[in-house]
Amino acid sequence: MHFGIFLEERRRGAGEAQAFRETLELADAAEAWGLDGVWLGEIHFNPARSVQSAPLALASFIAARTRRVRVGTAVQVLPLGNPLRIAEEVATVDHLSEGRFDFGVGRSGSPRAYDALGIPYAESQARFQEALEVILESWKGAPFSYQGKFYRFENATVSPRPYQLPHPPIRMAANSLETFPFVGQQGLPLFVGLRDLDIPELGVHLQAYRAAWRDAGHAGHGDVCLRIPVYAGATEREAIDEPCENITYFFRRHAELARSGLGRADTGPGERRRARVEKLEHLAYEEILETRVAFGTAAGLIDRLARLRDELGLTGIVAELNPGGLLPMERMQRTLRILTHEVIPALR
Repeated sequence: MHFGIFLEERRRGAGEAQAFRETLELADAAEAWGLDGVWLGEIHFNPARSVQSAPLALASFIAARTRRVRVGTAVQVLPLGNPLRIAEEVATVDHLSEGRFDFGVGRSGSPRAYDALGIPYAESQARFQEALEVILESWKGAPFSYQGKFYRFENATVSPRPYQLPHPPIRMAANSLETFPFVGQQGLPLFVGLRDLDIPELGVHLQAYRAAWRDAGHAGHGDVCLRIPVYAGATEREAIDEPCENITYFFRRHAELARSGLGRADTGPGERRRARVEKLEHLAYEEILETRVAFGTAAGLIDRLARLRDELGLTGIVAELNPGGLLPMERMQRTLRILTHEVIPALR
């Protein structure tokens, strides 16, 4: 089992410099306390929420100040950049980290950054597929040409090649009904979360992922890493009461983001999005506790995460320490300390 933390959210009240310092403090703790990975988000044009608009630069800096922990993107939004440039930068980080980089990729479920950059969101899936093809071909280290709908290159040779050969581990995010079988057919490890899907829904989609994996003739049963909000308290009551405001704010904000996509022809079937918005807007805290998070004492978290691991067939768990940005730093550090010192050792 892989155990990591996901760092993306800017804590409310923290300045930009402080937001970076706190991210680095948590990455240092992950290194010192035995976590396997630190995963970084990619958020553009939303300064109240995050300063992580350049995750590869941040990954490089974290790699330079650590020696053991792996660093990854969760996820690099491929359609927003030139795939040859992304390939070069990822390979560079892979070298600087001496092979400790994991390449999480996706296309994002929100059109906000696409709109700002003038890239049609309706093209995101096709652009993603082309970009991934280009990146994988470029890492072979030989001159190549590519003629696609969106990207065209003649006699390009990417340097450096990745440190890890043939390339860093690739993990693809999936959120929509159609994406899960695509990832399985491609034989790629999967990144999943509980923002739009609850645990029962996720279980159904993972069946589709694994069926497509088997049908494509890939060995094994797939590889699934779950990102989940985690909060550790000294008592069960504290573990339930203390994160309530933070997580309910997070899902209210997420419902507003989902609602902003209603009426657009480029964000998937309208009925599906409306149903998602309706569910998010009526999500009670009791349902959040049951189907979207892992909150509890050390003993409670051991039981919760073990059951999720077994029920969903997980190969990795990545903890979100402050999804709404409202928790103070000491609460995040306490959760991380309990997680690394008490919970994870019991699950290894």
